[in-house]
Amino acid sequence: MNATAWGALAIALWSLLALFTVGAAPVPPLQLNAMCFTIGGLTGAIWLTATGGWSALRDVPVAAYVLGIVGLAGYHLLYFSALRAAPAAEAGLIAYLWPLLIVLFSGLLPGERLRFGHLIGGLLGFLGAASLIGTGLSGGTEALPGYLLALACALTWSGYSVLSRRFKDVQTGAVTVFCLATAALSALGHIVFEASVVPPDATTWAAIAALGLGPVGLAFFVWDIGVKRGDIKLLGVFSYAAPVLSTLVLIGAGLATPTLALLVATALITSGAVVAARASSS
Repeated sequence: MNATAWGALAIALWSLLALFTVGAAPVPPLQLNAMCFTIGGLTGAIWLTATGGWSALRDVPVAAYVLGIVGLAGYHLLYFSALRAAPAAEAGLIAYLWPLLIVLFSGLLPGERLRFGHLIGGLLGFLGAASLIGTGLSGGTEALPGYLLALACALTWSGYSVLSRRFKDVQTGAVTVFCLATAALSALGHIVFEASVVPPDATTWAAIAALGLGPVGLAFFVWDIGVKRGDIKLLGVFSYAAPVLSTLVLIGAGLATPTLALLVATALITSGAVVAARASSS
């Protein structure tokens, strides 16, 4: 697999986020975040121990650690806060500006060139996500702080993804530290803001484990490979497939029903990916 394909695997894993989150529903967000990132971080730690990769982490620049921790912890804190302070559908749509921002920001990187096809592909993908998630802002002026938090969320993840390119020589094992630090910060936030909930059954525990191993674990490691060494503009456009794939998974699990919006979103996102792929290959 090439680096872009590894990055695409992260997008596929993120499509399972909603399904597993539904399964872990009794657990509050920051507690869930702490548990999942602990699993992801410990998995990375086992891999580093088996491969003898710990020693290389001493050479990782402090700036890379700061970027990774701010990216993972900051994104999730802003995301959960936005969905509490504003209508979820609209805040989610604003937060999902990050793929388009990746496409645009990546053109500022050394050696990268932003083509017209990337812009068209990114806009088509955004329109697809908008048709799926819903359009229009509601909630009045009191929801404005939530919308600003959602915008900050999009800027945080796109900034993390694009700036990671500047640390392409940093081994992916450093993501282990990002995950463990994010788990610690989330646990602290949970203690301050939430009441603890013990997962009530085996299904809930399984959903939490699946989250930690996949969408909130392995996904960050393979995304690191993709954004550092793959076609970052193409990955930005492909990222719009996540809400469509997520909905298809929910439909397959009987937790959602097919809609016209899904068909429209699929067509727009597929078209956007094709346009961007042609721009990257030209």
